[in-house]
Amino acid sequence: MTNFAAPFAAVSAVRPAGAYLDEMMARVGVDGLTAAFAEPALLARLDQHAAAVRDALHGAGRVADAEGLAAYARSLAAGAVRMGRPLPEPGFAPMSGAEWLAAGFPLLRLVAVCLIAETEGLL
Repeated sequence: MTNFAAPFAAVSAVRPAGAYLDEMMARVGVDGLTAAFAEPALLARLDQHAAAVRDALHGAGRVADAEGLAAYARSLAAGAVRMGRPLPEPGFAPMSGAEWLAAGFPLLRLVAVCLIAETEGLL
C-alpha cells in the first residue's frame, strides 16, 4: 500500500486551490461523475476511493477542504505524469461507465476528489 500522506504534505500552491479543483473537475470530474450517477458499480467504487482520500487527508493531519483536496489532487496528477499516464485534457476523459470502471487508479481517485469537493460545496 502506498502512503500518500508524505507527497502532498509539502506541495506548493502553484495556483489557488479552488482553481485547481475546478481544473480537475473539467478534466475528469464532470465526465466521471456523470458516468457514476448512471452506473451504480462505478459510484460504489468512487465512494470507496472518496473514503480512502478522506482517510489519507486525516492521516496527514489535513482536512477535506479546498486546500487539502487540491494538494492531494496535485500529488496524484504528478504521480500519473511520472508513470507516463498524463491526465486527459478537458473533454477527452472516458465517457461510459465501463470505460471508467477500467480506468486507472489515478483517474478514479481524482474523480473521488471531485466527488468530495462537490459534496462539500467547494466547487
